[in-house]
Amino acid sequence: MPESIVHTTLDHLVITAPTLEVGINYLQETLGAMPQPGGIHPRMGTHNALLKLGDSCYLEVIAIKPDEPQAERSRWFDLDKLEADALPRLRTWVARTNDITKAQALAPAWFGNIEPMSRGDLSWLISIPADGSLPLGGICPSLIQWLNAPHPATKLSDVSCALLRVEAYHPLAAQVNETLERIGFEGAFSVSPLHPSEKPYLLAYIQTPSGVRKLTSQ
Repeated sequence: MPESIVHTTLDHLVITAPTLEVGINYLQETLGAMPQPGGIHPRMGTHNALLKLGDSCYLEVIAIKPDEPQAERSRWFDLDKLEADALPRLRTWVARTNDITKAQALAPAWFGNIEPMSRGDLSWLISIPADGSLPLGGICPSLIQWLNAPHPATKLSDVSCALLRVEAYHPLAAQVNETLERIGFEGAFSVSPLHPSEKPYLLAYIQTPSGVRKLTSQ
């Protein structure tokens, strides 16, 4: 196997919801844990809540913030297409890299453009397709490179939850695996093939104080 020019690992999971309150309630019911307030993303007009899943891993619930100005571009994570009565669900995952420019160049058609973002005192670079869509419907990750330390998860309260693994299913599983190998990905993520007629989906297994719980994109 050729030596990777970048190193990448799983950074966080993303749950989209029509409102932040609905997303928070969903996590409480599903995992038995309360996420804590995150903040506002000024460029996107969104806000979030966060749940610690490890020393450098967390779960994000994200929604459009009603009183924020309309974003000048398509919002990330396909939020502009989310219906008001949509159910909250696991939508995608984000992979942390040490060199987002090199990683993005390996599959620019999938990852999209590199955009600067901020929330409070945090700043980072993230890959986002121009139309706000998700790479391969959320199966291929968005890329992130944090520009300040420590990692946001270190600031979150420990709620005794931990990410065990993420499983993905997609007709282009071989291409996803090849791309992940090229960007030097290591982590608890696997992708398996589906028949072209089948709909891709994600499954995340999370250890909670009440046992293993599952989040799904279906």
